[in-house]
Amino acid sequence: MHKYGLIGKNISYSFSKHYFTSKFDREQIPNTSYVNFDCQRIEDAHSYLLNSKISGYNVTIPYKEAIIPFLDQLDIHASNIGAVNTIKRNQAGKLVGYNTDYIGFKDSFLERCGNLFAIAPTPKKALILGTGGASKAVLYALNTLGFTCTYVSRNKSGEIISYQDLTASVIGSHTLIVNCTPLGTFPNVDASPDIPYQYLQDSHILYDLIYNPEKTSFLKKGEMQGATIISGLRMLELQAEAAWEIWKK
Repeated sequence: MHKYGLIGKNISYSFSKHYFTSKFDREQIPNTSYVNFDCQRIEDAHSYLLNSKISGYNVTIPYKEAIIPFLDQLDIHASNIGAVNTIKRNQAGKLVGYNTDYIGFKDSFLERCGNLFAIAPTPKKALILGTGGASKAVLYALNTLGFTCTYVSRNKSGEIISYQDLTASVIGSHTLIVNCTPLGTFPNVDASPDIPYQYLQDSHILYDLIYNPEKTSFLKKGEMQGATIISGLRMLELQAEAAWEIWKK
């Protein structure tokens, strides 16, 4: 019996459990199951990692960075990103951390905006809203695509700018804006990042990592300004498939 699961906090809503359970049934993958490991503390997550009967894990908020010290090694991409969302127990029993978020984000972005990306202005500049583990994967992916990225947070620090710094000029020069914050997630669907949406134009692309709801307030406001909008649902599907490819090797 192969058992996999999701490590996170307050994850009853989990995309992963439904996705993989449906996948195993649809593709008739035998003797395989997927469960949630809901952890209120990182120490609880560590206890699940010690269970040698679990073949692999996905990791979600808020443990993508905090879980790294409990792993035996990281692949090169997870090491460069500094965050893990997939773990495999290898044949030697070692826990190896990977990051498939960057794959899901990059591939979904190119699927949706490949043509726009090809004719995008040079230099290509992006604003990344939020500084958590998922934002690090987005930064890594966008760097490989030739984007220069700037983090935006509530508190200005070093090279991180604040929402108050988002002038018309800053918004105008950054054609891609990616929301990596939880603002707008169900049930708080009216919330959205505090950016000046009135400065958006039809040349902008707004990408929201949130998938529930599929069209967040952030995306709706961008759409009203003529921007191209992308939901995080496809990213989740692609990162999950990339995780499965790692587990089944």
